[in-house]
Amino acid sequence: MTRRGRFAPTPSGLMHIGNAFTALASWLQMRQAGGEFVLRIEDIDIARSRPEYAEKLQDDLLWLGIDWDEGPRIGGSCAPYEQSLRQHLYREALDTLHSAGWLYPCYCSRSELASIGNAPHGLASEGAAYHGGCRSLSPEERQARAAKKTPALRFIMPTHAIGFHDMLAGPHTYEGDALSDFVVKRADGMFSYQLAVTVDDAAMGITDVLRGADLLDSTPRQLALYEALGLKAPSFAHVPLLVDASGQRLSKRDKALTLVSLRDTGVTPERLVGAFAYLAGWTDRPEPLTARELIPCFGLIRTAADGLTTDQVQRLLAVG
Repeated sequence: MTRRGRFAPTPSGLMHIGNAFTALASWLQMRQAGGEFVLRIEDIDIARSRPEYAEKLQDDLLWLGIDWDEGPRIGGSCAPYEQSLRQHLYREALDTLHSAGWLYPCYCSRSELASIGNAPHGLASEGAAYHGGCRSLSPEERQARAAKKTPALRFIMPTHAIGFHDMLAGPHTYEGDALSDFVVKRADGMFSYQLAVTVDDAAMGITDVLRGADLLDSTPRQLALYEALGLKAPSFAHVPLLVDASGQRLSKRDKALTLVSLRDTGVTPERLVGAFAYLAGWTDRPEPLTARELIPCFGLIRTAADGLTTDQVQRLLAVG
């Protein structure tokens, strides 16, 4: 079976070097394996997404030497490749989950949810564990609350532990008390990232998901959705994030570290790829390389503590 990977950015800002490193690693994984690489634009959050950023990130990828076999500009058998155009698939998935008894309406306000902000457990990418209050409401109580507020829809997480083997980060297990019920459709009608990414990866035949470590603890929730929907889950690999000197992840608000800014200051894609390769441990010295030249070198990645920081990238680019 042909392996299929993907890069799925959100077009809410210019691509920074952290995004670029993840994209490069995902592309290298598939090119080394002789697989197919898909580009998908995750613009389901219409309020934050901008078409001009979607176009610029594609230009940035091509500048870096990253091409794709399916996606925007070239199409493919799994089109469309923009989540904003795939919402009928998410509605179908919700119907399936509802029919199987996996969903319930949640009427909690933002203030009520904020009150559990300091609760124990929970997943870092999703906030504190939900207390499950709306799960036990009677039909009469739901009817009364529905008269005052449009509900979100929550997915019922299993209580047992969920484990998986990360292709880069090793084995991980999440205990049942951390896996609280989570929103799959917001009260304003927007589908959640967890639902959309699961449905899209399955529909596009993705076999390998390589993404940033900030999404590591989203994996058990997505695995639960795969199981509930009767879909085959891909393998997962999570790469360390590029962080600043204080250990903070990059923000799209930091314009100095965007690919557009680096290109404007004269940085070549070969210098950036070479810096990534050296810091990740794929090469033993910093030297300019094309993305294609790096394909045989892809493998395990150093942790952030070993030097995967923006300061080191900038220093390497300054002397390259």
